[in-house]
Amino acid sequence: MAYQPIENYGVIGDLHTVALVSMDGSIDWCCLPHFDSPSVFAALLDDAKGGRFRIAPVLPDARPQQMYLPDTNVLITRCLHPDGVVELIDFMPVQAEEGPDETRRHRIVRCVNGVRGAVPVRLECRPALDYARVRPEVSLRAGGVLFQGAGMGLGLTGPAEFRVADGGAVAEFTLRAGERKFFVLEQAQPPEACCLAFSREEGEESFRATVEFWHRWLGHSAYRGRWREMVNRSALTLKLLTYAPTGAIVAAPTTSLPEQIGGSRNWDYRYTWIRDASFTLYGLLRIGFTKEAEAFMRWIEARCREVPPGQGLQVMYGIDGRQKLDEEILPHLEGYRGSRPVRVGNDAYRQLQLDIYGELMDAVYLYNKYGEPIGYDLLANLERLLEWVMAHWEEPDEGIWEVRGGRQRFVFSRMMCWVALERAMRIARHRGLPAPYGRWRQVRDQIYREVMQRGWSEERRAFVQSYGSSYVDASLLLMPLVKFMGPTDPRMLATLERIQEELVTDSLVYRYDPNASAPDGIGEHEGTFSMCTFWLVECLTRAGRLPEARLIFEKMHTYANHLGLYAEEIGPAGEALGNFPQAFTHLALISAAFNLDRALDRRREPD
Repeated sequence: MAYQPIENYGVIGDLHTVALVSMDGSIDWCCLPHFDSPSVFAALLDDAKGGRFRIAPVLPDARPQQMYLPDTNVLITRCLHPDGVVELIDFMPVQAEEGPDETRRHRIVRCVNGVRGAVPVRLECRPALDYARVRPEVSLRAGGVLFQGAGMGLGLTGPAEFRVADGGAVAEFTLRAGERKFFVLEQAQPPEACCLAFSREEGEESFRATVEFWHRWLGHSAYRGRWREMVNRSALTLKLLTYAPTGAIVAAPTTSLPEQIGGSRNWDYRYTWIRDASFTLYGLLRIGFTKEAEAFMRWIEARCREVPPGQGLQVMYGIDGRQKLDEEILPHLEGYRGSRPVRVGNDAYRQLQLDIYGELMDAVYLYNKYGEPIGYDLLANLERLLEWVMAHWEEPDEGIWEVRGGRQRFVFSRMMCWVALERAMRIARHRGLPAPYGRWRQVRDQIYREVMQRGWSEERRAFVQSYGSSYVDASLLLMPLVKFMGPTDPRMLATLERIQEELVTDSLVYRYDPNASAPDGIGEHEGTFSMCTFWLVECLTRAGRLPEARLIFEKMHTYANHLGLYAEEIGPAGEALGNFPQAFTHLALISAAFNLDRALDRRREPD
């Protein structure tokens, strides 16, 4: 077999973890029991050794199709051939959040449905545990197959005669029109507790319950504007990337998918970034998902509460709030299409990224305004963090793009420190809360004046990436979005024009030029950043350039995959690059759709 393009995958999940299913019916990535657990299937990162779970008809040149059952995260993969048609329906049942996590069962349910003809089907299940460092013991049991190793048990059951071959389980059967077979892979503790009996009736009930869960959840969406299908798919994707026990949302469920094929920009995104906070809260609250916003806010509050006096926040945390995310290279895996190294963990958690405090305070402001009033304890912890910001905002940092080539005085970082203080003042004024207004105002104004003086280049007629630089940066598109600049301010319009000239190609936006701007420690080429393109849409929308904004937004839809999913980046031939699917991109899509739709409606209102 060969590597599938990144965009050839759909995603299913149970709010603890996900599985990526290719168009040829192969689960090539899954970590159990959690998003950031070691993988059990990783053919995505090593086609030969990584392990996969494939169910597919034995029909040469069959034509694959993939779709989601409408308004759900139930995935349907169809194989069409003159001799017959087979459907593979994949889902992971969502369980109630009750009982200790150690006793929770995680199931991948795969229903093979005969549509037309009599079709030979082959099943291969070859787990490769602990990132393919452990080959499990495989044993046939009554009702199915048990895989054991690395302290884990996986049970495979279904209506077929399994045999052990090449370190996995294999079965062949013929599926006739109207036949329906359910296969279940379950992870449980202890290994012997894995279910090896699963009837068709249980399968049908599990399917109905899962469909009902997603229909009920999406029914809370308040979005009724244009592009509803894309917004709903983005919302469903964000829910899949949510870790139910804590409310944290992973940046992406994968690790080490490259930003350039054969390159080394391969990072682990299975963690939660503080930076995502304001974008997450804004996106969820705007389209009616207040419960999810509340859960994520609780996660943020816990991180603020645990910061020792005199220290700042980390850039990112584990989904359970853990702080150590040490990076490790896995040399035994060849990487996606030879893109080494494969990394687990992310050393960027050690970096100083001053912009996160702006995103944090913006999130708190939005939740206080559109959700529930924040409590006294959170306010006290935030005031303590703001003291830290006021003492450190002038320092160089690694910035929003997490450069690994040395700290710079990034304009975006300074601007977001201004946002942190400005939002704190808004909250305190709105609620009539006691606060050191005078000190906050003094530092806020100092930051603003410095950015306007040192962040602006008269020579380039634009705001630049860092003090003394002559290069622009796509993060500056957020200036009007966070209300640092008016959207039609001459300086903002000039910066927008420069970004369009230097970082935009056919509507797609590079975050910066890695060969010309501040050293990022890598220096390799990369794709365009999809979230930056959605930022451009919003920037143009707020500037009143609606036809241009709408055209770019519509073009971006053509770069989603066949299911409406986006990776982090888009390559030169329109291919997906980077970890997939990426939460930040889908959050930016929701925000851009909401604001563009509202602006278009206002334009149509009578005078």
